[in-house]
Formats: sequence, structure tokens, C-alpha cells
Amino acid sequence: MCGITGITDTQIEKLEEAIQKMTKVIAHRGPDDDGFFVGPKVALGMRRLAIIDLERGRQPMSSSDGRYLIFFNGEIYNYKELKRELEKAGESFATESDTEVLLRLFEREGAECFKRLRGMFAVAIYDTKAERLVLARDPFGIKPLYYWKRGNKIAAFSSEIKSFLSLKGFQREVNDAAVWNYLSYQYNPLEETFFKGVFKLPPGHFMTIDLATGVFETKRFYAFEFKPDEAQDEGETKEDILRAMKDSVRHHMIADVPVGSFLSGGIDSSIIATLMQEIRGDKSVKTFTVGFGSVSEGLQAKETAAPLGTDHAEVSVGPDEYFDALQKAVYHFDEPVADPSAIGLYFLAREARKSVKVVLSGEGADELFGGYNVYLAPIAAAKLRNIVPRFLLKIATYLPVRGREYASRAASKLEEWYIGNARVFMPNEARKVWKGKPQESVRLSSLYAEAKGLSDSTTMQYIDINTWLVGDILAKADKMTMAHSLELRVPFLDVEVAKLAAALPDRFKWRDGVTKYLLREAFASVLPESTRTRKKLGFPTPLREWLDTSRGELYGLIVGNDYIAGHFDTKEIKRIIGEHVSRRRDNSRKIYLLLMLAIWYNTFIRQ
Repeated sequence: MCGITGITDTQIEKLEEAIQKMTKVIAHRGPDDDGFFVGPKVALGMRRLAIIDLERGRQPMSSSDGRYLIFFNGEIYNYKELKRELEKAGESFATESDTEVLLRLFEREGAECFKRLRGMFAVAIYDTKAERLVLARDPFGIKPLYYWKRGNKIAAFSSEIKSFLSLKGFQREVNDAAVWNYLSYQYNPLEETFFKGVFKLPPGHFMTIDLATGVFETKRFYAFEFKPDEAQDEGETKEDILRAMKDSVRHHMIADVPVGSFLSGGIDSSIIATLMQEIRGDKSVKTFTVGFGSVSEGLQAKETAAPLGTDHAEVSVGPDEYFDALQKAVYHFDEPVADPSAIGLYFLAREARKSVKVVLSGEGADELFGGYNVYLAPIAAAKLRNIVPRFLLKIATYLPVRGREYASRAASKLEEWYIGNARVFMPNEARKVWKGKPQESVRLSSLYAEAKGLSDSTTMQYIDINTWLVGDILAKADKMTMAHSLELRVPFLDVEVAKLAAALPDRFKWRDGVTKYLLREAFASVLPESTRTRKKLGFPTPLREWLDTSRGELYGLIVGNDYIAGHFDTKEIKRIIGEHVSRRRDNSRKIYLLLMLAIWYNTFIRQ
């Protein structure tokens, strides 16, 4: 695990000095070591967090003939199996690291090798002979990889955007389109980031850069698809899920350093902690949870931890400590993410890093196995339409009656209202508060087209996997843990587990109002009943109560921000704040979104 950087624009002067500055900025991602390569047309750097083969796993690594250099961020969980295969084919190895296995595999198979990896990764491989650089990002986007495009060429790349700020010639310009879409999504769903000219390499893609000409090409090597198999046997599939998760957790525990687990008290993290303890045996797994004042999952987490015998620790965070940490969190985010639970991860990671270097967590289970309650909405809407004609439901949406939003959803096509798991400002609200130049909203039509033929609930999963999961869930998980030099691994997002999830018919995911039905059933003999049947938890934050009248300085930070003053209607913002403070309406999410934007602008743009 580490962070990687690179410069491919020869117009940038003093390459060696520039790449060292870029890499130093992300030292928190890898405090154990660094490594560099500087040539006439490229400069590459990395910071290492030593996890596997601590002594000999240094980077960059080169092929035996010196043709290829690899700079690697991540973990390949099936590297031992791949290594045995390569050894049978005549390869020999100088280390026990997964980095060397990936390099040898690339030598033999080129970019085709990325399809064979179980893991999380952002990797740069330099072909010195062909003067070609290959960048790749893992199938689900667990690890980040950004690139700065100047003109029609790639100038630099990095695991974090803030590296580019150290480069001469980089312009700190706000991408208004990202801000506009952020108002609805609570994160940036665009490929171009909040910084104009800086882009994300999409999950499951690799990019090839010809260093002689500057020409680059991006191709996809992995695409997740739902292909429900209605012929599946429930009992057999249940056993397959249990077996696949045991195998995934076992692979994700491979490390030469201490490994622990986050434990929210919900079923996903409980599954992981339970399997870890079973694999570990007599030695207690260290588990960690976080609570916020009156809202705490400590009791639920203890219900799981106590019978397992894990070494459990709970972090408690109060409002002052929470708000004091926002600027540090925003710095590590690079882009604003208005998900209040992300700050919980910041404190959780800080505590966990005191005793472990790696943690496993439950991200991805809801998206793959159907865990969000909103996925039940189309099922309920279909039942309602059997009773009430669609035209009457349409009429109800214009009446001041209870359940108006529910009727609106039932009367509308899914693509007319569902943009993902979170929506903060509705379109009319966003237009009311935004006074900048008109911007185009993200169109999800291509994703809806790809999901054609699937049920509405499964289509919602597909939308979330391609937007919410990578833009919010995985972004906050990576950035908040790496802020404290802690590696987070996500066993549910293993490609072998994903294959099983992709084939599940709807009746295995949702039954009688229960989400993740078959996943829960698969662990009926493993988890305590109270844990197995518990509704989704996460790390809830009492933001509504915390954003009270005593937070005047935060409200001032919003309305007094230069960017907000120039692009938003501050009178409308003051009205939103006033409604909340007077308890006429819960506007906490809107206020928090604007607060994170203001802090981001002050941190990265205002000079």
C-alpha cells in the first residue's frame, strides 16, 4: 500500500525536484519509505506503507532485463496463486511481495493481466523500451488515481489531487459543473474533478500514454454486470455466499503486519469481524467502532464483539471535536464530500492506527446484495399501482397531503427521480440557490440503458455501484483511513464475491420487506440473531442537533465565502439556515454540504 505520482510533461522544469515535491505531499499514504525514477521524458515517485514483505518489497521494482518499472499502490489478494502459476511457467522471484508478481504477470500478458487480479490497486508501469506508460485502476475504484490534463496531453498523475498544486503551471480553477452536480449528489459524480483540468481514471480502466508523442488512450478491462439467474437453488446459493465470503476474508487478511476490523454493529461489518475471528482462532481480533454523543452504535457493536471475544474499542466524538476536524478532513478529501459519517471514519482510523496497520470493513455489501431500504421502494410502488391508477397518483403529487413524495415516486419512471443513494438539493431547490452560470446536470441515461431489462430495484443497485459507491462510499473510506496511514480493505468488493452477487435474482435480495435477504440467511448459524436481523446502521451522526444556534461561526463561514458569495444566492442560504435554527425544518444536510464546499474553497483555492 502506498501512494504513487508521476510527471509526463517535459515542459515542467527540474523534473527530479518536481516529482519529489509531488510525492512529499502524499507522505501520509506511505510513511515507511519512498522511491523515485527520473528519465528524460518521465518522472515517477511513490510513498510506501509496508504491509507485505516488509524488507524486500521496496519500489520501484524493475524486470530482470530492466525494461519495465512498476510503481504500485494497493494489494493483490490472489498473488500467491498467481505466483505459483508463474513459477510453474519458469519464472523466479526475488521477493515475497505482490508487487513483483504483478510485474512478472504484466511482462507476460501486458494490460490483459489486470483482468486476472483480485484486489485493489492504482498502478503505473513504465516500458522503457517502447517509451510507454500504463496506468490502471481496480475494478470498483477502491483506490484513487487522478491525472492532470494540460491541453490535449497528460501532464501528471497522482493518488491525490493535492500533489498537482506543487507543480509550476498548475492553475487552481474551480470546475463549476462539479459544484453544481455536488448540490444534488453530495459528492462530485463527474469524471472531471472540482479542479478544472484534473480527472479521475474510471474504475476498471487502464490508460496507455505514448511518452514520445503524448498521445494517450483509455480502455476498460472490467465491467460489472447484473445477470440474475432465476434457476438458482436457494440453499446451494446460500452456501456459496458463505463459502465465498470466508474465502474473501481469508485472502484480505494476508499481511505481515497487524490486521483489525471496523465494527459498526450492522450485519456487514459483523460478518467480516466474525469470519476474521474464526480464521484467527484463539488470538483476539481488534475491532473498532465510533459513536457521536447521544447517537452511538456501541451497544450494538458490543453485542457482536462480546460473544466473539474480539478486543473491542469504541471512540466517542463530541460536536466541538467533530467540527474542529472538518478542515483536516477536507484537506485529505481533495474534493468536498458532504457525507457526515465520513468524519466518523476519520476519528475511527486515527484510533485504529494506534494498534493496527490494516483494517477490514463492510463497504460494498449494500450495493452488491441490495441492502439499502430505498431499493424496496419500487416493490412497494408496484403494489400501490395495482390498487391506485397511475393518473390518480400523478394528481396526488400536487396535493398537500401526507405521502405526496411516495405517490410521486410510484407515479414516475425510475429514471425520473433516482440519481443514487443520496440527494440533498432537489432540482428546483438547486436552481433557486445557484446564481452562477447555468451548468448541465449529470445524465445517467447511459447507465440506465446498460441496465435495460433489469428490475427497478436491481437497476438502482447498478446506478449506485457506478456512482455512489465510488464517488462517496469508497472515496471517504480511502481518504479518511490513509490520512492516518491506515490501509482499509473491503472483502465484499472482491471480484469473486461480486460474481455471486451479480447472479442473484430479486427474490434472494428482498423478501417481505427484508433487505439483503439471502446474505442474512447465509450467516444464520454464524451471527447472533439480533445482529443478523438488524437494520442498516452505518455511523449515524446527530447533525441536526449539532447544527444549532451555537454554530454561528460556521454559518458565517458559509455566507462569507468568496465562491459562495459569487455563485449562490446568500439570501436563500440565510433562509435555509434560519429555517433550521428555528427548528421549522431539518436543513442540516443542505447546510453541511455548503459548509464543506466553503471549507474546501478556503483550503485549496483562496490564496
